[in-house]
Amino acid sequence: MIAIEPHVEKFKYIDPHQVENYLIAHGWVQQQQTGDKASIWLLDGFEILLPLKPEIIDFSRRMGEVVETLALKENRSQIEIFSDLITNAPNTTIQGVITQIATPNADNLSGEVTLLGVIVDKLRPIYTELTDRDYILALKAYQERLPITVVGDLIKDNNTFVLKNPHQFIIDDGKVQYRQ
Repeated sequence: MIAIEPHVEKFKYIDPHQVENYLIAHGWVQQQQTGDKASIWLLDGFEILLPLKPEIIDFSRRMGEVVETLALKENRSQIEIFSDLITNAPNTTIQGVITQIATPNADNLSGEVTLLGVIVDKLRPIYTELTDRDYILALKAYQERLPITVVGDLIKDNNTFVLKNPHQFIIDDGKVQYRQ
């Protein structure tokens, strides 16, 4: 099993409602709920204490325990479980390559871009919209197959990753970094 304990802060981005849906879909039964702060779930001798509010002091650590328990129960890595549960990661740096550029919008220099980047140890398509200079740099990176780095708010919706609020778009061709 691959542990991701040193990155416990990443667990704060897991939505408790997403975890509840996951648990229900995988046959877990809610045993009890402790006010609006936590609920206890059971399946085949395993118990999960699910924190319900991100404001709870040890929310990240408790959510890490949820991921660890699910990994043990399902005989999967914590990274795979985390990947299934994560729904957003604000201010995330993505490294990748541009794989598709949509026709630019007619009224301004902008358009939808698809890039292939690493998210939770897997290459995945990520959709975003770039404007002005970032869009021009994306065109250059696409044409020359150059790697890029971009920062934004990563959101997963129906297993599709979207990068909102992209900024700090950089082309790295090994020689010069092009920035906005």
